Amino acid sequence: MVLFHIIKRWLYRGDRPNPIARAANAVWAVIASSGIIPNYAVTLEVTGRKSGRVIAFPVVLALVDGQRYIVSMLGNEAQWVRNVRATDGRAVIRSGRRQPVKLEEVPTAERPPILKNYLQRANGARPHIPVDKDAPLSEFEAVAASFPAFRIVAQKSEYSCGETN
Repeated sequence: MVLFHIIKRWLYRGDRPNPIARAANAVWAVIASSGIIPNYAVTLEVTGRKSGRVIAFPVVLALVDGQRYIVSMLGNEAQWVRNVRATDGRAVIRSGRRQPVKLEEVPTAERPPILKNYLQRANGARPHIPVDKDAPLSEFEAVAASFPAFRIVAQKSEYSCGETN
């Protein structure tokens, strides 16, 4: 288990995926987009704030009280978090089909149960979030400010994350 954590941290040195992690993410994005694996593994598409290109990568959804959430295992400085904030939350979720969504940032005080559910589902995130998946919510409260969570709100209009309405 320790070796797994070391490898995961190496793949995301500096809170950015290295070339191996990018290649693995590309493969998992295709698999998650297909809809053939559990419905909590999806592909998130966001528009790059600098490049303007659509960036797609796999994410694991947290499910709490019937709501779907996305959590940043790499914290506030993850590029996708910065892109989501720059585009006012516009994104697309793919899992068998494309679904335009708005990602609404969750206040820090509401994040602990979301983070706990996320860690219970996302094995790959465990080396990045310094709390055990079965820890009490009070331990998640201590780190909640460092790990953004976004509520997924379905949008009715058909747009890609790179277009404006």
